Amino acid sequence: MEQATAVRRPGRPRAEGLDERILDAVLELIDRGGDVTVNAVVAGSGVSRAALYRRWPSMTELMAAALDRGRAAIEVDLSGDIKDAIVQVMFGDPRTARGQGYTERRFRTRVALVMENPELQRAYWTSHVHRRREAIHAALQEAVRRGDLRPDLDIDACIDLINGVFYYQVVVRGASVDAPTTIARCREAFEVAWRGMSR
Repeated sequence: MEQATAVRRPGRPRAEGLDERILDAVLELIDRGGDVTVNAVVAGSGVSRAALYRRWPSMTELMAAALDRGRAAIEVDLSGDIKDAIVQVMFGDPRTARGQGYTERRFRTRVALVMENPELQRAYWTSHVHRRREAIHAALQEAVRRGDLRPDLDIDACIDLINGVFYYQVVVRGASVDAPTTIARCREAFEVAWRGMSR
């Protein structure tokens, strides 16, 4: 009788915990203002260069992944009122909205890093920001389908408008995104945007 041979699925096997060690090493370098180099990440994580490159083909992609570590996934409940559901996601506890492990300091660091590195900015947009917009995109589409919002909306432009006010607070005003006054300004801006989007 032939011995059964395990079927190996395509792709490389994932060693337990290696990805986390690599990402943690990158974040430690970023948080202390160190240069994120292959040698520094290898030394900080204890992972080989080969294992590092198997997971992330470039340091830009690795940094983009690390900058999103700890961010909460965005989920919008579409079973009830869409506007109320979006408000709950965007204006509930800001620490919950962005993720318990994702501090305002890290948010500001991300903004600074991507502003000075267009390649990192594009990688971060493609791999993370675009993905995080999907839930809000689906919610606005559903609001259009229900007749709550205008059918001629450019939904991507609406998301830019709604999200843009948060970045304005940090980049231009220098305000804390957790401050009640900041949240109140963003909430009022959302109301203005929603009135403009409404049918």
